[in-house]
Amino acid sequence: MVGWPARFQLVGWIILRAVCATIGRWREVHVAPGEELKSMKKISVFILLVSCGLAMGFSDSPRRRILGISHMAIFVSDLEKARGFYEDLLGYAEPFNLKRDDGSVRIAYVKINEDQYIELFTDKPTHEGQLNHIAFYTDWAEGARAFLALQGVKTPENVPKGEIGNLNFTVSDPDGHTVEIVQYEPDSWTRQAAGKFLPDTRVSTHMDHLGVTIGALAPALKFYGENFGLSEFWRGSSSGTTLSWVNMRVPDGQDYLEFMLYGAPLAVKDLGGKNHICLVVPDIEKAVAMLKARPSAKNYSAPIEIKVGVNGKRQANLFDPDGTRVELMEPNTFDGKGRPPSTAPPPR
Repeated sequence: MVGWPARFQLVGWIILRAVCATIGRWREVHVAPGEELKSMKKISVFILLVSCGLAMGFSDSPRRRILGISHMAIFVSDLEKARGFYEDLLGYAEPFNLKRDDGSVRIAYVKINEDQYIELFTDKPTHEGQLNHIAFYTDWAEGARAFLALQGVKTPENVPKGEIGNLNFTVSDPDGHTVEIVQYEPDSWTRQAAGKFLPDTRVSTHMDHLGVTIGALAPALKFYGENFGLSEFWRGSSSGTTLSWVNMRVPDGQDYLEFMLYGAPLAVKDLGGKNHICLVVPDIEKAVAMLKARPSAKNYSAPIEIKVGVNGKRQANLFDPDGTRVELMEPNTFDGKGRPPSTAPPPR
């Protein structure tokens, strides 16, 4: 029974909660005064047996159907300039977009690979900074929604189908970031674009991770760990005295979310560097040389420098016209040696 499908696991947990509620109502009606203690002993044994039976079949929680990073959505002030950066310079294609009633583009979808996109929102930002939301993808959105609801996370009552045809819903993390859960549907625009809009000009074919600002580490660890099944695999410090980053991997893939920790309130201009996209490249020197050789490079005036990060991986940072950072990073350390996690305390 171990390893039942996620749908059966979730049904089991719902049944257990329903059984407990039913027993409570039965006691109120049928248990005579003075018999409460004897009744409670019998009920406790029954619930224990039911719980053990369910546990045998439900060794894995339904939350573990988080497969990877779906997208990061960001606000852009000038769509054409943003397209020049993401499409002309970085080499990606735009399979589709959503328009307003007046015909202007509200959201442009930039395709990284079949499962990953960057969404460019032309709406006026609803808060400080350019981040609109982040998203993970799953193969069963309703299961994820129901599990989160059981965990006490505020969710919608059902999973609606979005404008481009995928099932999706959103929740909020402790820092106020909107987190979307997406289930790709066969008839969606996303899946209708399968096998297309994947030009050889792409600087990278995979979005390795997303970084988001985190003010307090403990609530974030609890939220993403207990609710989404993300697990920590590395943490680092830029100073050696205060923790800077915590990396949290999805349970059913290799993508990860990077907590960008801070203590004092961040200036708006610094948010774009913290809330970032990471594109993995096999050879950073070749990737940077390719970008510099493109005609659109004349429109990018900032230097593109290759450095070795605290994690031992070679990387280069670029910034879109609104200041959102795009990190290019090799998948392995430059010398083949791992870097130990930091023991520095988080910011206060």
